[in-house]
Amino acid sequence: MSAEGALLFARYAYPPNELGYCGPPDPAALLRPDAAAGLRERARRFEGAWCYLEFLAEAAGLPDPLDARVVEAYWIGNDLLDRVDPAALVDRLADRFRGQCGGTWREAAGRALAHHSFQVFEVYPWARLLGAGGHPTALSVLDRCRIRTGVVLGVDGGTATVESRPLAWDGGAPAPGPARRETVRWSAGGLALIDAPAPGDRVALHWDWVCDVVTAEQAARLEALEAGQRARLGGLPSPAG
Repeated sequence: MSAEGALLFARYAYPPNELGYCGPPDPAALLRPDAAAGLRERARRFEGAWCYLEFLAEAAGLPDPLDARVVEAYWIGNDLLDRVDPAALVDRLADRFRGQCGGTWREAAGRALAHHSFQVFEVYPWARLLGAGGHPTALSVLDRCRIRTGVVLGVDGGTATVESRPLAWDGGAPAPGPARRETVRWSAGGLALIDAPAPGDRVALHWDWVCDVVTAEQAARLEALEAGQRARLGGLPSPAG
């Protein structure tokens, strides 16, 4: 198992695990210094993410779903995404998410992407709930669940002030709204998976958590992949449609 990939997985998986949305009990285990030793078994219990990691690794001919390149492809995006056959991914998801209601992924054989933005905007049911008016709760969940980018303005202990652009409703689909400041965490209980960020750092955010400091290229790739997903929402029918 790649220790680098395992650590990268933990950085992005911790916040929804802490909130109880996915993964096994005891989310603080992801933050402990010895977390890498048992991380493969914990990662397998993130049933949604693990499905994509396995599929990406198979498509790339890599033996380890926690290879750092595979993990980066799922959370941020890289050229491994180009090796995935969309129809084959939908077939895999049909087995993994059998019986799950909502979402548009069943009709996505020509466009499915092994990326977290596809999971958020097409597998989860929240996008369909936006309807014609941009349901506020659905919009808020989509905003926090996606991996978004921000710039650090200041750090105070285990928290940081960042400037980011939350999703807003543009009349037909969600789109980045005006920049705003928000307080996010980069450590919890004195434990962290990254060094303290510094003002000016460009970071990836998941819920209220700083996952990592990212490059300009990584941020641009992440934003472009999400923009592609959001563009498709404008043509989706409402739940009653």
